[in-house]
Amino acid sequence: MNRVVLTLRRVRQQLRHLRGHFELDGRGNRIARKTDFTNCPRPVLLLYGVFATRRTLEVLERRLRRDGYCVFSLDLSAPGRVFDTRGIQDLAELVRAKVERMYARYPGMGPLTVIGHSKGGLVGAYYVKRLGGSSRTRALITLGTPHNGTPTTLFALPMALLDRSILQMTPRSSFVRGLQDGPWPPGVGFTSIYSRRDRLTLHPGAMLEGARNVEVDCSHRGFLVRKRAYDAIVREIAEERGSARAGNLEAAGYAPEVAILSGAKAR
Repeated sequence: MNRVVLTLRRVRQQLRHLRGHFELDGRGNRIARKTDFTNCPRPVLLLYGVFATRRTLEVLERRLRRDGYCVFSLDLSAPGRVFDTRGIQDLAELVRAKVERMYARYPGMGPLTVIGHSKGGLVGAYYVKRLGGSSRTRALITLGTPHNGTPTTLFALPMALLDRSILQMTPRSSFVRGLQDGPWPPGVGFTSIYSRRDRLTLHPGAMLEGARNVEVDCSHRGFLVRKRAYDAIVREIAEERGSARAGNLEAAGYAPEVAILSGAKAR
């Protein structure tokens, strides 16, 4: 009986996630606000990936809120469109502007933890590293993010007419190389959670020198719904890295740190 209940729960999660990709009427980005920002010491900002909507973050958002975090996401879709079709720099600028408005309205908010799934991780990294987001952010956690690009984007090149970020996520693109140039801001933790079973961000595309690289055993979608992935996310949020850890990374020449969690095996 327990297995049946667990299977039904997973099916519901999958349907919620898929709905976030196919709600073409824009409903996927119209999310009811459930966070009290006047009492928000541990804010967590969630950023979704390519051809997705805020609805894909529903399971992760609910779990984080249950565990005491004040969670919110942003509508990154272009005006009059369902999906975000702009370049990653433009999306990061949108994040910067919206975050600044949040802190102007709620000055008592604590420092941000930014969690980005897939392309959302690149948006978060650009915001922190290039747009001054380090002054607001305690840590960046990316989930299946193609920090080194991923060959799967080559199959989606015709879609680059609809989404400029497709070209930016190809291996060795000028955007990928440019974002990796220069040191990561001191005082901001950086974790990349990746999986060898990820069929969209192919291994080792999500592993990044200078970040704490954490392996979990799940699919690309599983980063947002699987409990083993969630356990890794919460573990990374809870660890206070701060300026000491970031400074150690810089002093060590950005040697990568690899953790293997949640049943994943080293190869």
